[in-house]
Amino acid sequence: MIKYNPKNWLVFNFYSRFVFRRLLPMLIGMTAFTVALEYTVLDLMKLHYPGILSFHSILGIFLGLFLVLRTNTAYDRWWEGRKLWGQLVNNTRNLAIKVNTYTEDKETRAFFREMIPNITMAIKEHLRDSRIIGEMEITDDKTREDIIASDHRPNYIANLLYKKAREMKQNGDISELEYHAMDKELKSFSDIYGACERIHSTPIPYSYSMFIKKFVFFYIFTLPFGLVWQFGYWTTLIVLPVFYFLLSLELIAEEIEDPFGTDINDLPLDGLTNKMKANVEEILK
Repeated sequence: MIKYNPKNWLVFNFYSRFVFRRLLPMLIGMTAFTVALEYTVLDLMKLHYPGILSFHSILGIFLGLFLVLRTNTAYDRWWEGRKLWGQLVNNTRNLAIKVNTYTEDKETRAFFREMIPNITMAIKEHLRDSRIIGEMEITDDKTREDIIASDHRPNYIANLLYKKAREMKQNGDISELEYHAMDKELKSFSDIYGACERIHSTPIPYSYSMFIKKFVFFYIFTLPFGLVWQFGYWTTLIVLPVFYFLLSLELIAEEIEDPFGTDINDLPLDGLTNKMKANVEEILK
C-alpha cells in the first residue's frame, strides 16, 4: 500500500505513472484508431453527421452509474478488509494482555508470545494463497512440521491456541471465568479470517464485471464517431483523456476488490503483522 500525504495535490505521482505505463499499449492503439478514423471520415469519405453525439450523451449517463456502483462496491470490500484487520490487531493485544495478567509461567508465556504473531502471519499468507512459512518463529520442530503439513494453517494454529488455553484451565492456572474471557479473543481469530476468506474467495460476479468492461470499450471505441464531425483532428486529444480515466477507474476497482494481495492499493498486511508481533512481544516479554 502506498503511504502518501492526503494534502498533497501533486497529480503526476508514482501511482499515476504506474497506471499510465500499464495503459500505454491501449492508449497507443486508441490513438492509432482515432487518427485513422479522422483521416477516413474527414479526408477520404468526407462524411458529416454530428447527430450521433447525443447518443453518447445518453450512454455516458448509464456508464457513469455503472462505474460509480463498481467503484463503491470495490471500496466497500477494501474497507471491510481493513476493519477486519484492525479488529485482529486489537484482539491480539487483548489476548496477550490477558495471558500476561493470568499467568507467570514462562513456558506458557513463551508459547503465546510465539503463536499469537504466527496466526496473524498464517492468515496473511493464507489470504494470498501462499505457502510461505519463513516469517513464523516456531521453536518446536514437531509443531513446525505439523503446521507446514496442515492444509489450513490458520485453523491449525487457532486449534493449538485453544488447546493451550484448555490445558491452562485443567491445570488450574486460570479460573473458569478467565478461560471464558480468553475464549472471546480465541474465537475471534476464526471469525476474522473466515470473513476475510469470504471477501477473497468471492469476487465481483463474472457477468457483471465483463458487462462493465464491454460497456466501457464500446463507449470509448464509438466515442470518436460522435466527436469527429465537430472537432476534426482535435478528437484524439479529447478521446484519450476520457479513455485513460475510464479505464483507470476500472483498474483501481480490480485492485481493491481483493485487498489482501501485494498490489499498490492493497492493505499493508506486512506492516500490520509486524506491528502485532512487536506489540505481543512487548506485552509478554
